[in-house]
Amino acid sequence: MIDKPTLQANFAALEARLVAACAKANRPRAAVSLIAVSKLHPPELIRFAWELGHRDFGENYAQELRDKHAGLADCAGLRWHAIGPVQPKNAKYVAKAATVFHALERLDVAQELSKRRVGTPLQCLIEVNVGAEESKAGLPPSDVASFVTAVRALPQLELVGLTAMPPQYEDPELARPHFKLLRELAAEHGLAQLSMGTTSDFAVAIEEGATMVRVGTALFGHRPP
Repeated sequence: MIDKPTLQANFAALEARLVAACAKANRPRAAVSLIAVSKLHPPELIRFAWELGHRDFGENYAQELRDKHAGLADCAGLRWHAIGPVQPKNAKYVAKAATVFHALERLDVAQELSKRRVGTPLQCLIEVNVGAEESKAGLPPSDVASFVTAVRALPQLELVGLTAMPPQYEDPELARPHFKLLRELAAEHGLAQLSMGTTSDFAVAIEEGATMVRVGTALFGHRPP
């Protein structure tokens, strides 16, 4: 695990890159939220980041989210983003712990989240498989319209946007058409939030309208095996 001074330096370096990317895209820095992807990293490292002032953290696994939510309950203002697909049986953990769910792709999961959510509605983003990759989750673009209608009918869920993980390219410019497709789909359905872009390609994603970028390795280092 990296130490707190190293983490602070990593946040500062990443912030400089985010500021530059927003300036190039003629967008205010405040238009883009940084989701620090903390999956498989220890709670102590998340606490370091929280002490440095960061508040938004992304977790892939529902049970890990459950445990970290409980273990870091004293960190006021911490917002959990569930960024990985979830099975219906584990939806209760996301419904309890998360502020935002970035990977909605199944109606049975949406129904379970709606049933389990208490208090403020869970903000949800539909995951779209923009690259038609068999190895990745998400709906095909052609199925988004009907799914939007179904999710909007459920109580305790607030549909706010779309998310996607395009194919990984050595040249991030090659991801641009995928980001553009997601932006156009979101506009078609009146959805304001776009969760797209990672360490390697977030600058292009910001140019194409990303409102949330998900960065892990550049902050926390490589995940433990």
